[in-house]
Amino acid sequence: MTERPSSFAKQLLGFWVTFANMFKKVNTVQYPDVKEPTAERFHGRHQLNRYEDGLEKCIGCELCAWACPADAIYVEGADNTEEERFSPGERYSQVYQINYLRCIFCGLCIEACPTRALTMTNEYELADDSREKLIFEKEDLLAPLRQGMIEAPHPMYPGTTHIDYYKGQITGSHPSQEADK
Repeated sequence: MTERPSSFAKQLLGFWVTFANMFKKVNTVQYPDVKEPTAERFHGRHQLNRYEDGLEKCIGCELCAWACPADAIYVEGADNTEEERFSPGERYSQVYQINYLRCIFCGLCIEACPTRALTMTNEYELADDSREKLIFEKEDLLAPLRQGMIEAPHPMYPGTTHIDYYKGQITGSHPSQEADK
């Protein structure tokens, strides 16, 4: 059986591409001493965000758990009270777990979140020596407190409603909130 000339020319072109790339510099880094920056929209570890006064954005609606195709998220919602308020709405997430042994980092949970409580960071180093350490609890996922934030539970910013929080009109904690602590 004889080959057609056009297919032989295509093979030569393929060999030429391989030969030309053999001498290009390889982009190798000495990981973990040197770490390449991740892409801007990289999907890494999840983070539960807070409002500017420290209340949690998560309202315990469980939409992220429903959207997860790998069934890696478990949320148990509870009701806020005036004595113990964790989020501005009626509910908050009492239990929040992400199982990174199951998570496929697709980002569907981020799209499902109505309050932008859940986002993904650029952190990608999640390896550990036991399976239990790869199930992140709410405390592991909550964003750290920034300057001026107060650890929940605490009352909402005086004179506001949950709608003011959702519109982004809270820019920090109120002096009366700091006095309560």
